[in-house]
Amino acid sequence: MATEYGQGYGYPSGPGFRGAGAEERRHRLPAPLRAPIEARSWREFGYVMLSLPLGLIMFTFAITMFSLGMGLLITFLGIPVLAAALAGCRGFGALERARARGLLGLDVAAPEPLRVRKHGAMAWMGAVLKNGPAWRHLLYAVVQFPWSVFSFMVSLSFWAYGWAMLTYPLWFWLFPVYGGQGGLQLYGDETHGIYLDNPFEITVTALLGLLITMATPWIVRALTTVDRVMVAGLLGPSRLASRVVELESDRGVVVDAAAADLRRIERDLHDGAQARLVNLAMGLGLAKEKLTEDPQAAARMVDEAHGEVKTALQELRDLARGIHPAVLTDRGLDAALSSVASRCTVPVQVDVDLPARPAPAIEGIAYFTVSELLQNISKHARATRATVDVWRVENRLMLQVVDDGVGGADVSGGSGLTGLSERLGAVDGILVVDSPVGGPTRITAELPWRG
Repeated sequence: MATEYGQGYGYPSGPGFRGAGAEERRHRLPAPLRAPIEARSWREFGYVMLSLPLGLIMFTFAITMFSLGMGLLITFLGIPVLAAALAGCRGFGALERARARGLLGLDVAAPEPLRVRKHGAMAWMGAVLKNGPAWRHLLYAVVQFPWSVFSFMVSLSFWAYGWAMLTYPLWFWLFPVYGGQGGLQLYGDETHGIYLDNPFEITVTALLGLLITMATPWIVRALTTVDRVMVAGLLGPSRLASRVVELESDRGVVVDAAAADLRRIERDLHDGAQARLVNLAMGLGLAKEKLTEDPQAAARMVDEAHGEVKTALQELRDLARGIHPAVLTDRGLDAALSSVASRCTVPVQVDVDLPARPAPAIEGIAYFTVSELLQNISKHARATRATVDVWRVENRLMLQVVDDGVGGADVSGGSGLTGLSERLGAVDGILVVDSPVGGPTRITAELPWRG
């Protein structure tokens, strides 16, 4: 199950490699100066501007249809009206998810579809009225409107005043030419007025406008954060549905991993021990035929068969140890990991501090994880030493494998570590890789503690 270290640890290659940090885009302007002209800022501002008219339409539809449906519940007509209101809100929700995806970069999955068990209008209306996401869409249509009014007014005010004050030196001429006054009036009453008309006041106005303009994108971003929360929380799938999908995915990973293990065992048996046993049977048959004609040759053949038996037994032991070693069942993780560490090509210090033994399934996954990581270190890390630490934190089993090798480990890109991460994820585990180029490599695995 071990993979090449260059593949499993995701080594970068090629003469032009300069490290991940060198590949990041360099900007000449700092973030505060860059934000007012970034496309992201304008998309977020456009999202806020569109929220008000769309929110007004959704709010009007939701309140009108809901009120009408509730008022007509004394008759049968209220049921189809309520169903139509919920269905319409689901349609508006699809529009809002698309708008958030295009303008905010927020990708929210659609909620679970309606489950209509029977055909007919009554079955459809019953499914809509019992659909939890439809009611959450209705709630979104109601609460989004007042928030859209607030965010629209704040964003538009800051944006308009900021750019107007920043560009005041460009359109200052408008007041003396067409307004008949010295400049923008800051204060005025019946006796006197204060105008921004001298170079100092114009410059201060422009600088203040620059500050407001630089702050506006961050204010808009803070406002759209609330929109992100509402869209993700009310228009996406429920936590229960997401958990069901996650469990179905994890079940698929477990099934695939079990099938891969069965194929590996079958391959190892067919190419290893089985082939040696076939050769052993053939050799013993030939020795039996030569026993009366040439006893010395038969003795040599029996001796060779004895060596084949030893090799086959060793391969079977190694295969059984890779599946689930007896020492793990009998003595636990401490003894099993110490046995694995003794076969590593570099010195490995093992420290297991557990108050009790976890469940056999979790114990087996922990053993498999450390075994795989030590095999990678032994074959490809070019390390001089390694450490393995196992401990428990509340209801989690923690594993950490550290080596002083060349580093460059990466869990992405379909590598062997990706498969290991998927196997841990199937039992709600986590794999965290910290491996800068040049080392050291620190891989931490977290598993649920099940006693």
